[in-house]
Amino acid sequence: MAVDWSDLRPELLETIARKLTVLGDYIRFRAVCVNWGSSTPKTPKHLPCQLPWLMLPHNRYSLSSCRALYSLTDNKVYALNLPEASHRRRLCGSSHGWLIILEESPAIFIINLLTRAKINLLPLSAFPNVIDFNFSDVGREYKLRDPDGDVYTRNLKEMRDSFVKKMILSSSPLNDSNYIAVAILNQTGDLAYLNNGEPFWRFIHEAHSYCEDVIYYNGLFYAVNKFGGIAVCDLQGDSPRVSFIDTPRHTVGDMEYLVNWMDELLLVTRYLELEFDVYLDIAYKTSEFRVFRLDLSGPKWERVTSLGDRVLFLGESLSLVLLSSDFPGCKGNCIYFADDYSEANYDGGSGDHDLGVYYLEDGSIEALLGFPRNSQTGFLCSPPIWVSPNLC
Repeated sequence: MAVDWSDLRPELLETIARKLTVLGDYIRFRAVCVNWGSSTPKTPKHLPCQLPWLMLPHNRYSLSSCRALYSLTDNKVYALNLPEASHRRRLCGSSHGWLIILEESPAIFIINLLTRAKINLLPLSAFPNVIDFNFSDVGREYKLRDPDGDVYTRNLKEMRDSFVKKMILSSSPLNDSNYIAVAILNQTGDLAYLNNGEPFWRFIHEAHSYCEDVIYYNGLFYAVNKFGGIAVCDLQGDSPRVSFIDTPRHTVGDMEYLVNWMDELLLVTRYLELEFDVYLDIAYKTSEFRVFRLDLSGPKWERVTSLGDRVLFLGESLSLVLLSSDFPGCKGNCIYFADDYSEANYDGGSGDHDLGVYYLEDGSIEALLGFPRNSQTGFLCSPPIWVSPNLC
């Protein structure tokens, strides 16, 4: 006698669904039939962090609302209709499956890539150093005050492209209504934060210049400066509380990243080679990565020569570390990197996009997608960005 699989009991279906750890498998499981879909939650909370997709740059001359997503699992590029992240908008971060988007107006919003849930954050005009915003003052819409008290102006495009270097969230807004957004400001080196529900952005004054990278780690925000010093920021409450982890002067690279690695803090230093030619304002490519682990007994940064079966994802988004054996097509002991060299991408550079895979064992680098490492595709604007899919 044939078994009608669509009649499985809801509690059994839920038990099976909880054994699935890959988002694609879970979605396909729910799509089998109405009973399977109705017996399992649309937004599963048991799934671990997923293998990220690489959202490719948008053609600035295209009016299409589609964005291209590259999948490491099957080495394919997929088109996703995403008008919220297309023409005249800039992605300045990806956190817990949410894209953080700046418009050419003052608006800032976050959107879940899969569910399309959208939440507005306070706009650029609500930052402490923005003293006025006037749409009618064309070309000088923003009026700002620098740390010395001098007033200067910026237009809509300049603010969208270069005011914020990067922004992250402490948690997914659907899981935690008390989430916090933290932004690194490009030109001043300030850190600004927004507690959900508050009426304005605030500066973390004590952490000024700790602007290379920031992550949320064990309930606190950790920010790093150019020399490997750490500012630990507790942003709960009426005012920020900041402490510091002073380490011996760290070898200075071109970019620094913080990564939560199995409940330890990693510092990854990225080195670039810069070249100039008659066609490009600036051409650059990654030449090396060095990885360090924070030893709190020093405190000091200790060199890490192998990640084992772990893989790092770095770029203009939340840094990720995953177990490569959990994901077909993903290699261990390496760093998948995307382009986030803001000095070139947003300050008049060519906008070439440097992305690839760095192997710690021998220091070799290979390209992703079959594109050249330093592709001279000047029609591409915002850099590629890693996005970790999340239904919650």
